Amino acid sequence: MKCPFCQGEEQKVTDSRDSSEMNAIKRRRECLKCGKRFTTFETVDLTMQVHKRDGRYEAFELNKLIRGLGAACHHTTISHEKVMELASDIAAELMGRQTRVIEASELGELVIESLQALDPIAYIRFACVYRRFKEIRELEEAIKAIR
Repeated sequence: MKCPFCQGEEQKVTDSRDSSEMNAIKRRRECLKCGKRFTTFETVDLTMQVHKRDGRYEAFELNKLIRGLGAACHHTTISHEKVMELASDIAAELMGRQTRVIEASELGELVIESLQALDPIAYIRFACVYRRFKEIRELEEAIKAIR
């Protein structure tokens, strides 16, 4: 690891603690060359593939899940911390399955279930994109289902 300021390769860890964000360990480091401090996060490597609807395989990315949840939860009562917690819970459930391939539909349903229990607006926003509503009737049915 290199210092982001001077590219020095030697640092010392001054503080280490668990972070609720993304099941990470937060480490405060100090560069031995320039003396500046910076923070790093160590996370679990999720070597999992998502099997997409069109047949492609794509690496599971926690940040992509966070972005999708964040978009659905934007301007709702759901905080960024809750989005991070939700993404972390979904990733933990996927890891618990001990499989290297997850169907995109399974991942989408996990997100849908989580959002439906949390906030109806976030659920509808995500459902519109995930379920690819083509007609107003489909949207109306989704709204009726949560009432």
